[in-house]
Amino acid sequence: MMSPEQADNKFGLHPDVLKLGLVSFLTDLSSEMIFSVFAIFFTTIAGASAALLGMIEGFADLSASSLNYLAGWLSDRTGKRKVFALAGYGFSTLAKIILLITSSVVGLGIFRVIERLGKGFRGPPRDAWLSAVSDKDTRGYSFGVHKALDKSGAVLGPLVAYGLLSWLGDGASTFQILFWVALIPALLGIVVLSLIKDQPGVQHPRENMFETWKILSPEFKRYLVAAGIFSLAYFSFGFLLLRAHSVGFSVKNIVLLYALFNIAFVVASPLIGKLGDSFGRARIIMLGYLIYLLMSLGFAFATTQWQVIVLFIIYGVFYAIDEAQSKAFIADIELERRASAIGVYNFVTGLIYLPASLIAGALWLMHPSSAFLVAACLAFTALTVFVFLRPDQKR
Repeated sequence: MMSPEQADNKFGLHPDVLKLGLVSFLTDLSSEMIFSVFAIFFTTIAGASAALLGMIEGFADLSASSLNYLAGWLSDRTGKRKVFALAGYGFSTLAKIILLITSSVVGLGIFRVIERLGKGFRGPPRDAWLSAVSDKDTRGYSFGVHKALDKSGAVLGPLVAYGLLSWLGDGASTFQILFWVALIPALLGIVVLSLIKDQPGVQHPRENMFETWKILSPEFKRYLVAAGIFSLAYFSFGFLLLRAHSVGFSVKNIVLLYALFNIAFVVASPLIGKLGDSFGRARIIMLGYLIYLLMSLGFAFATTQWQVIVLFIIYGVFYAIDEAQSKAFIADIELERRASAIGVYNFVTGLIYLPASLIAGALWLMHPSSAFLVAACLAFTALTVFVFLRPDQKR
């Protein structure tokens, strides 16, 4: 296997980081065109309630995590990365065809859940692939750049959606056209991925899933405790979009607000990766918990549009930490079975996202601010547990 030092690095990165970033860019361009309008489409055009949105988003997060450990374990067992990543991307693309067939509440819910299954299956093999082509000194930067390219698609996607809504109006027929357009970059992403050479890992053919869990490092398992607690605070992003709507943002402007969040992510992600490489990823993880705590308090008490705009930028910074640096941190503390560890992490946190979104939906019906206040308390608890357990240090 070609090492990062042997590779023809560009921008201080292994070329595969940029190639995989292009695949993620195209896929996110497709997905975020849909997701940027999904909460509004689901509750206004399809007529579903906010509580049902919370349930669907919770099940979507659960489906995204349900295959994570299986995909990671299969990838470590066989040593293959590309075939499982390709299957995940392909499954998500096929699921989008459901939107072209039906716009019923049931159909939209099925699409949201099935599309996330593909995301869950591709994540651990791809992230293990990324960790294999980046050494520890540049791992945070590599993951940060990959996620920045990923979220660049999420910047462009809502802008394309905004253009279509502005041009054609926000009726049901416009959403149908939007769903057709979103399918094109998803198909291109699969083509690009199929052309990238695989970077296989070490095979562990004799281990079953339970044996692999037992072998994972104690440091990783301690991190999983803090991450699990924090996941209870991590309700669906759709509630933030609804919060923006409640303070006066129109549907079109909510799409722009979502693009702003992604721009903040893209700008912050490589910079935070560099900081993690220099000052330690454990500090960055703790900083992420603190930012989420403060952001939740902000959403609880925000009353004006400019306050919501600032909070969406702050959320973009937090999300850059959570999406990229958590995976880089796992790659630091779990050296042999990274795909399995990332799969377990995604599975456990995703499993907890379901009750988190259900609780948030119930609290929202009582009073929207109460959902954010509970999230702030849980984030503080997770930060305290992380400081106490110190998963970055061997015992």
